[in-house]
Amino acid sequence: MSFDTLGLSAELLRAISEQGYNEPTPVQRKAIPVVLDGKDVLAGAQTGTGKTAGFTLPLLQRLNDSPTGKGRRPVRALVLTPTRELAAQVGDSVKTYGRHLPLRSAVIFGGVKINPQIEKLRRGVDILVATPGRLLDHVSQRTVDLSQVEILVLDEADRMLDMGFIHDIRKVMALLPDKHARQTLLFSATFSNEIKQLANRLLNSPELIEVARRNTTAERIEQRIHPVDKLRKRELLSHMIGSGNWRQVLVFTRTKHGANRLAQQLEKDGLSASAIHGNKSQGARTRALAGFKSGNVRVLVATDIAARGLDIDQLPHVVNYELPNVPEDYVHRIGRTGRAGNEGEAISLVCVDEHKLLRDIERLLKRELPKVVLEGYEPDPSIRAEPIQNGRNNGGGKGRSQPRKRSGGGNGGGGGRNRGRSSGNRSAA
Repeated sequence: MSFDTLGLSAELLRAISEQGYNEPTPVQRKAIPVVLDGKDVLAGAQTGTGKTAGFTLPLLQRLNDSPTGKGRRPVRALVLTPTRELAAQVGDSVKTYGRHLPLRSAVIFGGVKINPQIEKLRRGVDILVATPGRLLDHVSQRTVDLSQVEILVLDEADRMLDMGFIHDIRKVMALLPDKHARQTLLFSATFSNEIKQLANRLLNSPELIEVARRNTTAERIEQRIHPVDKLRKRELLSHMIGSGNWRQVLVFTRTKHGANRLAQQLEKDGLSASAIHGNKSQGARTRALAGFKSGNVRVLVATDIAARGLDIDQLPHVVNYELPNVPEDYVHRIGRTGRAGNEGEAISLVCVDEHKLLRDIERLLKRELPKVVLEGYEPDPSIRAEPIQNGRNNGGGKGRSQPRKRSGGGNGGGGGRNRGRSSGNRSAA
Protein backbone atom coordinates (compact mmCIF):
# COMPACT_ATOMS: atom_id res chain seq x y z
CA MET A 1 0.00 0.00 0.00
CA SER A 2 1.22 3.51 -0.80
CA PHE A 3 0.23 6.86 0.69
CA ASP A 4 -1.80 7.82 -2.39
CA THR A 5 -4.35 5.12 -1.51
CA LEU A 6 -5.24 6.77 1.82
CA GLY A 7 -7.14 9.74 0.43
CA LEU A 8 -4.50 12.38 1.11
CA SER A 9 -4.24 15.52 -1.00
CA ALA A 10 -1.63 16.13 -3.67
CA GLU A 11 0.09 18.75 -1.48
CA LEU A 12 0.52 16.30 1.37
CA LEU A 13 1.66 13.49 -0.93
CA ARG A 14 4.27 15.86 -2.36
CA ALA A 15 5.58 16.68 1.14
CA ILE A 16 5.69 12.98 2.04
CA SER A 17 7.60 12.17 -1.14
CA GLU A 18 10.10 14.96 -0.46
CA GLN A 19 10.92 13.25 2.83
CA GLY A 20 11.69 10.02 0.98
CA TYR A 21 8.76 8.06 2.40
CA ASN A 22 6.92 5.60 0.19
CA GLU A 23 4.83 3.27 2.32
CA PRO A 24 2.65 4.12 5.33
CA THR A 25 3.26 2.23 8.55
CA PRO A 26 0.48 0.01 9.97
CA VAL A 27 -0.73 2.69 12.38
CA GLN A 28 -0.78 5.25 9.56
CA ARG A 29 -2.72 2.91 7.28
CA LYS A 30 -5.37 2.39 9.94
CA ALA A 31 -5.51 5.85 11.52
CA ILE A 32 -5.36 8.25 8.56
CA PRO A 33 -8.64 7.18 6.86
CA VAL A 34 -10.48 7.16 10.20
CA VAL A 35 -9.26 10.65 11.12
CA LEU A 36 -10.16 11.92 7.64
CA ASP A 37 -13.68 10.62 8.26
CA GLY A 38 -13.91 12.89 11.30
CA LYS A 39 -14.15 10.12 13.89
CA ASP A 40 -12.63 10.19 17.36
CA VAL A 41 -9.67 7.85 17.77
CA LEU A 42 -7.95 5.97 20.58
CA ALA A 43 -4.78 4.64 18.96
CA GLY A 44 -2.09 2.45 20.45
CA ALA A 45 1.05 1.50 18.56
CA GLN A 46 4.63 0.69 19.40
CA THR A 47 7.05 3.58 19.69
CA GLY A 48 8.89 4.50 16.52
CA THR A 49 6.07 3.37 14.22
CA GLY A 50 5.03 6.76 12.86
CA LYS A 51 2.23 7.78 15.21
CA THR A 52 3.02 11.49 14.76
CA ALA A 53 2.44 11.39 11.01
CA GLY A 54 -0.60 9.23 11.71
CA PHE A 55 -2.43 12.21 13.16
CA THR A 56 -0.51 15.13 11.62
CA LEU A 57 -1.26 14.27 7.98
CA PRO A 58 -5.05 13.89 8.25
CA LEU A 59 -5.26 16.85 10.65
CA LEU A 60 -3.60 19.09 8.08
CA GLN A 61 -5.89 17.86 5.34
CA ARG A 62 -9.10 18.32 7.34
CA LEU A 63 -8.19 21.92 8.20
CA ASN A 64 -7.16 22.70 4.63
CA ASP A 65 -10.38 21.23 3.24
CA SER A 66 -12.50 23.62 5.32
CA PRO A 67 -10.72 26.99 5.37
CA THR A 68 -11.95 29.79 7.60
CA GLY A 69 -13.05 33.18 6.32
CA LYS A 70 -10.95 36.30 6.22
CA GLY A 71 -9.78 37.93 9.41
CA ARG A 72 -7.71 36.71 12.32
CA ARG A 73 -7.09 32.97 12.28
CA PRO A 74 -8.57 31.13 15.26
CA VAL A 75 -6.83 28.11 16.79
CA ARG A 76 -8.59 25.23 15.05
CA ALA A 77 -6.37 22.33 16.08
CA LEU A 78 -4.67 21.84 19.45
CA VAL A 79 -1.99 19.20 20.04
CA LEU A 80 -0.99 18.66 23.68
CA THR A 81 2.24 16.88 24.62
CA PRO A 82 3.81 16.09 28.00
CA THR A 83 7.32 17.39 27.23
CA ARG A 84 8.95 20.31 25.46
CA GLU A 85 11.02 18.00 23.30
CA LEU A 86 7.95 16.16 22.07
CA ALA A 87 6.16 19.46 21.39
CA ALA A 88 9.10 20.60 19.27
CA GLN A 89 9.13 17.28 17.39
CA VAL A 90 5.41 17.46 16.62
CA GLY A 91 5.78 21.10 15.58
CA ASP A 92 8.52 20.10 13.14
CA SER A 93 6.26 17.41 11.66
CA VAL A 94 3.43 19.90 11.19
CA LYS A 95 5.77 22.26 9.33
CA THR A 96 7.34 19.49 7.27
CA TYR A 97 4.12 17.91 6.07
CA GLY A 98 2.21 21.18 5.81
CA ARG A 99 4.88 23.06 3.85
CA HIS A 100 2.71 23.25 0.71
CA LEU A 101 -0.48 24.26 2.54
CA PRO A 102 -1.55 27.80 3.54
CA LEU A 103 -1.82 26.87 7.23
CA ARG A 104 0.03 28.50 10.11
CA SER A 105 1.28 26.72 13.20
CA ALA A 106 3.02 27.58 16.45
CA VAL A 107 4.72 25.65 19.24
CA ILE A 108 4.55 26.93 22.82
CA PHE A 109 6.22 25.47 25.90
CA GLY A 110 7.88 26.66 29.08
CA GLY A 111 11.51 27.37 29.78
CA VAL A 112 11.73 30.07 27.11
CA LYS A 113 10.53 33.68 26.90
CA ILE A 114 6.79 34.03 26.53
CA ASN A 115 6.69 37.32 24.55
CA PRO A 116 7.73 35.84 21.16
CA GLN A 117 5.01 33.24 21.62
CA ILE A 118 2.46 35.95 22.39
CA GLU A 119 3.42 37.83 19.23
CA LYS A 120 3.02 34.72 17.10
CA LEU A 121 -0.39 33.97 18.62
CA ARG A 122 -1.52 37.53 17.94
CA ARG A 123 -0.81 37.05 14.25
CA GLY A 124 -3.11 34.03 14.27
CA VAL A 125 -2.37 30.31 13.98
CA ASP A 126 -4.43 27.39 12.73
CA ILE A 127 -2.54 24.67 14.59
CA LEU A 128 -1.16 25.07 18.10
CA VAL A 129 1.22 22.52 19.65
CA ALA A 130 1.68 23.05 23.37
CA THR A 131 2.59 21.69 26.76
CA PRO A 132 -0.27 22.10 29.27
CA GLY A 133 1.52 24.38 31.75
CA ARG A 134 2.61 27.04 29.26
CA LEU A 135 -0.75 26.84 27.47
CA LEU A 136 -2.53 27.69 30.71
CA ASP A 137 -0.08 30.58 31.23
CA HIS A 138 -1.27 32.00 27.91
CA VAL A 139 -4.89 31.39 28.88
CA SER A 140 -4.40 33.36 32.10
CA GLN A 141 -2.90 36.23 30.10
CA ARG A 142 -5.75 36.00 27.56
CA THR A 143 -3.33 35.60 24.68
CA VAL A 144 -4.98 32.45 23.32
CA ASP A 145 -8.60 31.54 22.62
CA LEU A 146 -9.50 27.83 22.50
CA SER A 147 -13.23 28.22 21.95
CA GLN A 148 -13.05 27.38 18.22
CA VAL A 149 -10.85 24.29 18.41
CA GLU A 150 -12.15 21.67 15.96
CA ILE A 151 -9.54 18.95 16.55
CA LEU A 152 -7.84 18.02 19.83
CA VAL A 153 -4.87 15.65 19.93
CA LEU A 154 -3.32 14.20 23.08
CA ASP A 155 0.07 12.81 22.11
CA GLU A 156 1.48 10.27 24.58
CA ALA A 157 -2.04 10.25 25.96
CA ASP A 158 -1.30 7.86 28.81
CA ARG A 159 1.12 10.37 30.30
CA MET A 160 -1.25 13.26 29.65
CA LEU A 161 -4.02 11.51 31.56
CA ASP A 162 -2.03 10.34 34.57
CA MET A 163 -2.06 12.16 37.90
CA GLY A 164 0.82 14.42 36.92
CA PHE A 165 -1.14 16.15 34.14
CA ILE A 166 -4.80 15.35 34.61
CA HIS A 167 -5.62 18.52 36.57
CA ASP A 168 -4.14 20.76 33.86
CA ILE A 169 -5.84 18.69 31.16
CA ARG A 170 -9.21 19.16 32.84
CA LYS A 171 -8.66 22.92 32.94
CA VAL A 172 -7.87 22.93 29.22
CA MET A 173 -10.88 20.74 28.42
CA ALA A 174 -13.16 23.25 30.11
CA LEU A 175 -12.02 25.86 27.57
CA LEU A 176 -12.74 23.72 24.51
CA PRO A 177 -15.98 23.06 22.64
CA ASP A 178 -17.98 20.09 23.91
CA LYS A 179 -16.66 16.67 22.88
CA HIS A 180 -19.61 16.28 20.49
CA ALA A 181 -18.56 19.50 18.72
CA ARG A 182 -14.91 18.57 18.19
CA GLN A 183 -12.81 15.63 17.03
CA THR A 184 -10.53 14.12 19.68
CA LEU A 185 -7.52 11.93 18.91
CA LEU A 186 -5.56 10.06 21.59
CA PHE A 187 -2.28 8.44 20.55
CA SER A 188 0.21 6.53 22.67
CA ALA A 189 2.37 3.41 22.88
CA THR A 190 0.93 2.32 26.22
CA PHE A 191 -2.56 2.33 27.69
CA SER A 192 -3.53 0.91 31.05
CA ASN A 193 -7.13 -0.16 31.55
CA GLU A 194 -7.61 2.79 33.89
CA ILE A 195 -6.35 5.23 31.30
CA LYS A 196 -8.65 3.69 28.68
CA GLN A 197 -11.64 4.20 30.95
CA LEU A 198 -10.68 7.82 31.55
CA ALA A 199 -10.06 8.38 27.83
CA ASN A 200 -13.53 7.15 26.95
CA ARG A 201 -15.00 10.04 28.92
CA LEU A 202 -13.21 12.46 26.63
CA LEU A 203 -14.10 10.72 23.38
CA ASN A 204 -17.29 10.47 21.38
CA SER A 205 -17.88 6.89 20.10
CA PRO A 206 -14.15 6.45 19.42
CA GLU A 207 -12.57 4.11 16.91
CA LEU A 208 -10.06 1.86 18.71
CA ILE A 209 -6.88 1.33 16.68
CA GLU A 210 -4.29 -1.15 17.89
CA VAL A 211 -1.64 -2.36 15.49
CA ALA A 212 0.04 -4.58 18.08
CA ARG A 213 -0.82 -5.98 21.47
CA ARG A 214 -1.00 -3.17 23.98
CA ASN A 215 2.18 -2.19 25.82
CA THR A 216 4.45 -4.23 23.55
CA THR A 217 7.88 -3.26 22.28
CA ALA A 218 9.10 -3.25 18.70
CA GLU A 219 10.29 -6.64 17.46
CA ARG A 220 13.49 -5.14 16.07
CA ILE A 221 14.67 -4.08 19.54
CA GLU A 222 16.93 -6.70 21.09
CA GLN A 223 16.44 -6.53 24.85
CA ARG A 224 18.61 -8.04 27.54
CA ILE A 225 19.31 -7.72 31.23
CA HIS A 226 22.78 -7.53 32.80
CA PRO A 227 22.57 -8.34 36.52
CA VAL A 228 25.33 -6.41 38.29
CA ASP A 229 26.26 -5.18 41.72
CA LYS A 230 24.93 -1.66 42.29
CA LEU A 231 28.39 -0.24 42.98
CA ARG A 232 29.79 -1.53 39.68
CA LYS A 233 27.10 -0.24 37.32
CA ARG A 234 29.07 2.79 36.16
CA GLU A 235 32.18 0.67 35.60
CA LEU A 236 30.21 -1.85 33.54
CA LEU A 237 28.56 0.88 31.49
CA SER A 238 31.90 2.48 30.61
CA HIS A 239 33.32 -0.95 29.77
CA MET A 240 30.47 -1.76 27.38
CA ILE A 241 30.63 1.62 25.63
CA GLY A 242 34.41 1.45 25.25
CA SER A 243 34.87 -2.21 24.33
CA GLY A 244 31.87 -2.17 22.01
CA ASN A 245 32.99 1.10 20.40
CA TRP A 246 29.51 2.54 20.85
CA ARG A 247 29.43 5.99 19.31
CA GLN A 248 25.90 6.98 20.32
CA VAL A 249 24.10 5.73 23.42
CA LEU A 250 21.13 7.08 25.37
CA VAL A 251 21.27 6.23 29.08
CA PHE A 252 18.33 6.56 31.47
CA THR A 253 18.49 7.28 35.18
CA ARG A 254 15.64 7.76 37.66
CA THR A 255 16.70 11.12 39.12
CA LYS A 256 18.01 14.45 37.86
CA HIS A 257 20.89 14.39 40.35
CA GLY A 258 21.77 10.88 39.26
CA ALA A 259 21.84 11.97 35.61
CA ASN A 260 24.24 14.83 36.39
CA ARG A 261 26.49 12.62 38.50
CA LEU A 262 26.67 9.83 35.92
CA ALA A 263 27.44 12.26 33.07
CA GLN A 264 30.31 13.69 35.12
CA GLN A 265 31.64 10.22 35.94
CA LEU A 266 31.53 9.16 32.29
CA GLU A 267 33.44 12.31 31.32
CA LYS A 268 36.15 11.29 33.80
CA ASP A 269 36.21 7.90 32.07
CA GLY A 270 37.04 9.67 28.81
CA LEU A 271 33.57 9.49 27.28
CA SER A 272 31.96 12.70 26.06
CA ALA A 273 28.64 12.94 27.92
CA SER A 274 25.84 15.40 28.68
CA ALA A 275 22.79 15.25 30.92
CA ILE A 276 19.25 16.27 30.02
CA HIS A 277 16.43 16.62 32.57
CA GLY A 278 13.73 18.94 33.83
CA ASN A 279 16.02 21.16 35.95
CA LYS A 280 18.12 22.08 32.92
CA SER A 281 17.26 25.29 31.11
CA GLN A 282 15.63 24.89 27.74
CA GLY A 283 18.78 26.24 26.10
CA ALA A 284 20.92 23.64 27.86
CA ARG A 285 18.51 20.86 26.91
CA THR A 286 18.50 21.96 23.28
CA ARG A 287 22.32 22.15 23.16
CA ALA A 288 22.74 18.73 24.77
CA LEU A 289 20.33 17.12 22.32
CA ALA A 290 21.91 18.88 19.33
CA GLY A 291 25.37 17.71 20.42
CA PHE A 292 24.12 14.17 20.77
CA LYS A 293 22.45 14.13 17.37
CA SER A 294 25.54 15.60 15.67
CA GLY A 295 27.89 13.09 17.30
CA ASN A 296 29.82 15.60 19.39
CA VAL A 297 28.30 14.03 22.50
CA ARG A 298 28.74 10.27 22.70
CA VAL A 299 26.52 9.56 25.72
CA LEU A 300 23.31 11.40 26.57
CA VAL A 301 22.20 10.70 30.14
CA ALA A 302 18.53 11.46 30.66
CA THR A 303 15.63 11.13 33.02
CA ASP A 304 12.23 10.03 31.73
CA ILE A 305 11.80 13.47 30.18
CA ALA A 306 13.59 11.93 27.19
CA ALA A 307 11.55 8.72 27.14
CA ARG A 308 8.91 10.51 25.09
CA GLY A 309 9.71 12.87 22.27
CA LEU A 310 13.33 12.15 21.41
CA ASP A 311 13.33 11.05 17.79
CA ILE A 312 16.93 10.26 16.86
CA ASP A 313 17.55 8.68 13.50
CA GLN A 314 18.83 5.12 13.89
CA LEU A 315 19.87 5.43 17.54
CA PRO A 316 21.61 2.06 18.06
CA HIS A 317 21.77 1.75 21.87
CA VAL A 318 19.57 2.52 24.86
CA VAL A 319 20.70 1.63 28.38
CA ASN A 320 18.56 1.59 31.49
CA TYR A 321 21.18 2.48 34.08
CA GLU A 322 18.31 2.32 36.55
CA LEU A 323 14.95 0.73 35.86
CA PRO A 324 11.94 3.08 35.89
CA ASN A 325 9.46 3.01 38.75
CA VAL A 326 6.56 2.79 36.30
CA PRO A 327 6.79 -0.27 34.02
CA GLU A 328 5.10 1.50 31.07
CA ASP A 329 8.00 3.96 31.04
CA TYR A 330 10.31 1.07 30.14
CA VAL A 331 8.40 0.66 26.85
CA HIS A 332 8.79 4.35 26.05
CA ARG A 333 12.47 4.45 27.07
CA ILE A 334 13.61 1.60 24.87
CA GLY A 335 11.36 2.87 22.09
CA ARG A 336 13.97 5.55 21.41
CA THR A 337 15.83 2.84 19.47
CA GLY A 338 14.53 0.46 16.80
CA ARG A 339 12.52 3.24 15.17
CA ALA A 340 11.12 3.41 11.62
CA GLY A 341 11.99 -0.21 10.85
CA ASN A 342 15.61 -0.03 12.05
CA GLU A 343 17.13 -2.43 14.56
CA GLY A 344 18.16 -1.42 18.05
CA GLU A 345 19.60 -2.70 21.28
CA ALA A 346 18.18 -2.05 24.76
CA ILE A 347 20.21 -3.10 27.79
CA SER A 348 19.20 -2.82 31.45
CA LEU A 349 21.73 -2.89 34.29
CA VAL A 350 19.84 -4.46 37.15
CA CYS A 351 20.94 -4.73 40.78
CA VAL A 352 19.27 -6.69 43.55
CA ASP A 353 17.26 -3.65 44.69
CA GLU A 354 15.49 -3.54 41.32
CA HIS A 355 14.12 -7.07 41.14
CA LYS A 356 10.55 -6.02 41.85
CA LEU A 357 10.76 -3.33 39.16
CA LEU A 358 12.05 -5.95 36.70
CA ARG A 359 9.23 -8.35 37.56
CA ASP A 360 6.70 -5.57 36.99
CA ILE A 361 8.19 -4.84 33.55
CA GLU A 362 8.18 -8.51 32.56
CA ARG A 363 4.59 -8.82 33.75
CA LEU A 364 3.63 -5.86 31.55
CA LEU A 365 5.44 -7.34 28.55
CA LYS A 366 4.08 -10.81 29.32
CA ARG A 367 7.48 -12.39 28.85
CA GLU A 368 10.78 -12.91 30.61
CA LEU A 369 13.70 -10.83 29.38
CA PRO A 370 17.02 -12.60 28.65
CA LYS A 371 19.59 -12.24 31.43
CA VAL A 372 23.31 -12.35 30.69
CA VAL A 373 26.18 -12.17 33.18
CA LEU A 374 29.25 -10.55 31.67
CA GLU A 375 32.62 -11.98 32.59
CA GLY A 376 34.15 -10.07 35.49
CA TYR A 377 30.86 -8.45 36.51
CA GLU A 378 29.23 -11.00 38.77
CA PRO A 379 26.02 -9.75 40.39
CA ASP A 380 25.27 -9.56 44.08
CA PRO A 381 25.07 -13.19 45.38
CA SER A 382 21.44 -12.73 46.35
CA ILE A 383 20.56 -12.27 42.66
CA ARG A 384 21.41 -15.92 42.01
CA ALA A 385 17.80 -16.80 42.77
CA GLU A 386 17.24 -15.54 39.22
CA PRO A 387 17.74 -18.15 36.45
CA ILE A 388 20.96 -16.65 35.04
CA GLN A 389 23.47 -18.47 32.88
CA ASN A 390 26.65 -16.83 31.73
CA GLY A 391 26.49 -16.02 28.03
CA ARG A 392 23.19 -17.82 27.54
CA ASN A 393 19.68 -16.64 27.18
CA ASN A 394 16.76 -17.19 29.54
CA GLY A 395 13.58 -16.14 27.87
CA GLY A 396 14.37 -15.83 24.16
CA GLY A 397 16.71 -13.84 21.95
CA LYS A 398 20.46 -14.10 21.59
CA GLY A 399 22.33 -13.78 24.86
CA ARG A 400 25.98 -12.74 24.80
CA SER A 401 28.76 -13.18 27.35
CA GLN A 402 30.63 -10.18 25.95
CA PRO A 403 29.39 -6.79 24.79
CA ARG A 404 28.49 -6.75 21.12
CA LYS A 405 30.90 -4.83 18.92
CA ARG A 406 29.72 -2.77 16.00
CA SER A 407 31.57 -2.51 12.75
CA GLY A 408 31.63 0.35 10.32
CA GLY A 409 29.03 3.04 9.69
CA GLY A 410 27.93 5.81 11.95
CA ASN A 411 29.99 8.53 13.48
CA GLY A 412 33.60 7.85 14.16
CA GLY A 413 33.67 4.42 12.54
CA GLY A 414 31.58 2.61 15.16
CA GLY A 415 28.20 2.59 16.78
CA GLY A 416 26.37 0.97 13.91
CA ARG A 417 24.28 4.02 13.05
CA ASN A 418 23.57 2.61 9.61
CA ARG A 419 22.52 -0.70 11.08
CA GLY A 420 19.11 -1.88 10.00
CA ARG A 421 18.80 0.54 7.08
CA SER A 422 16.57 -1.09 4.54
CA SER A 423 17.23 -0.72 0.84
CA GLY A 424 13.51 -0.86 0.22
CA ASN A 425 10.70 1.54 0.94
CA ARG A 426 10.70 3.88 3.91
CA SER A 427 7.77 4.80 6.07
CA ALA A 428 6.95 8.20 7.55
CA ALA A 429 8.03 8.52 11.17
